[in-house]
Amino acid sequence: MKPVSNPSAFGRRAPVLPSIPKGDVLGTYDTYLEAQGVVDRLAKADFEVAKLAIVGNDLKTVERVTGKLTYGRAALAGAASGAWLGLFFGLVLTIFSTPSPQAFGFVGAAVLIGAGFGVIFGIVTYAVNRRRRDFTSTHQVLASNYQIIIDPELTAKAQMTLQAHPEQ
Repeated sequence: MKPVSNPSAFGRRAPVLPSIPKGDVLGTYDTYLEAQGVVDRLAKADFEVAKLAIVGNDLKTVERVTGKLTYGRAALAGAASGAWLGLFFGLVLTIFSTPSPQAFGFVGAAVLIGAGFGVIFGIVTYAVNRRRRDFTSTHQVLASNYQIIIDPELTAKAQMTLQAHPEQ
């Protein structure tokens, strides 16, 4: 099996095999922010944080329903995304064209055209998917708890560092 790696534009990194980090558990926390805070404390104390990993356990997908989807909402969402796309293309074409006093009018027209196509696309998409999905929602992946895993040779040093640098 070939190792998976993410090459960096700024330097070379060793290939990282997709595996769960092994080592001692420095601590278990209810939220990611608590675990991140501990790693931040260690980093501020000049601890070698490259030997740490934050591992989320018992992952769950949470979909929160935010409302009922209607033709009006689909049209509004389509208009908003189309307007942004129109603004982008209008600005790009204006930047790369010769300067003229009609540039703002051109950008405005691009926004309106984009919004119009967005409305049409939003309504058509909703009409096609209507029976399968009549609501809007957001997705999250959450963990039941987060553990900081550390190289066993550094566990005692990390514990002493955390005691010497309490939360502020």
